[in-house]
Amino acid sequence: MSQKQESSDTKEQSDEDHGKFEEQKLRLEEKSSGTSGDEGSSPDSSSIFRSLISKFGNLSANDKPNLNRQKLSSLTIEGVVEYILDQNIKNIIVLTGAGISTSAGVPDFRSPGTGLYDNVAQYNLSNPMLIFDISYFMKNPEPFYKLAKNLFPTNLKPTPCHYLIRLMDEKGLLLRWYTQNIDSLEFMTGIHQEKLVAAHGCHHSSTCLSCYAKYDQNWIMNKLFQENVNVAYCEKCGGIVKPDIVFFGENLPVRFFSCSKKDFPKCDLLIIMGTSLVVQPFAGLLDAVKEEVPRLLINLTEVGRSIYSSYPHSRSGLCYGDEDNYRDVFWRGTTDDGAWKLAELLGWKQELEQLIKKEWDKIELKNQEKAKKVSCTTERVSTLDNGIHDPKSSECVKAAKEKNL
Repeated sequence: MSQKQESSDTKEQSDEDHGKFEEQKLRLEEKSSGTSGDEGSSPDSSSIFRSLISKFGNLSANDKPNLNRQKLSSLTIEGVVEYILDQNIKNIIVLTGAGISTSAGVPDFRSPGTGLYDNVAQYNLSNPMLIFDISYFMKNPEPFYKLAKNLFPTNLKPTPCHYLIRLMDEKGLLLRWYTQNIDSLEFMTGIHQEKLVAAHGCHHSSTCLSCYAKYDQNWIMNKLFQENVNVAYCEKCGGIVKPDIVFFGENLPVRFFSCSKKDFPKCDLLIIMGTSLVVQPFAGLLDAVKEEVPRLLINLTEVGRSIYSSYPHSRSGLCYGDEDNYRDVFWRGTTDDGAWKLAELLGWKQELEQLIKKEWDKIELKNQEKAKKVSCTTERVSTLDNGIHDPKSSECVKAAKEKNL
């Protein structure tokens, strides 16, 4: 038999195996959370996601990998960088979680002692995740708003990891950035918003749960940090206002499913950074790439191993450390350290340093202007209450007097 014929037979057998397992995988797939913070989200979006996983995920735990599919010269971060440079990689998908924001001052959810879930004991909840449960929030929103002060701290700057991903986009390597984070730091990097998929929403905007009135980020942030405000209520109808983040019991944005359906068949490298990979359906994205696509995990701990290992005919999850691994790489460390390592190996270190300095300077200037504006507003209120005793005391007071405020 010729090598060409043998290859053809192998492909036909693979297609036959795919047909056998596809229906079974669809039955066995865990039911995904639904999809969308938007009204009228697609009712079958979870089936779309299950179909995506079934189409591009591995077929059987007993299948032996075809080592000819190994595209990395070595299963190391150096091998990944060599693959990027030598193979003209242009469709990188990045998956990120709370770990990429901790160095910016945003606590993650699950770290013992410091994670948000470990700091909600004061609310006497049977399960700390209830704070992010939509049914509980509608009955008692106050615990969420108290916790949100830690969840959305002010004067934050994106991390080196954030900016590395923006640099990937500037280099034309990034297909899409999928994030679980709700801190909105991704938007502050200056990356094109079309490149972002905020799988769990963000607090860029908020919505009244009664009349659906919309409020911007400045409005909700002002409410969060007003001492006498325990819950944000709608200025139009008095209903509870909720940041547009996805709570347990709510649907994920339709954009998450529509983008993943078209993106993952194109992906030529998957990079996963700073996530525990336990929340579905986001965690299942690692199995949505084609079988030969390399996957790099940068994290402090090992995660993502054999997510569906309880199913006898389903092989999925990351395979780093396994004898038959041919594509997965685990680099242990912080996401910032991993970002600097990648930048160094790619020859981008100086560019990353310059980008961070430029963007941090812009954010610092913006924060200073915002602080000055707040100071002026406070002083104007004071002059209204008490009269202007010293018109020369500040520029704000002068401006207030000129405008007869």
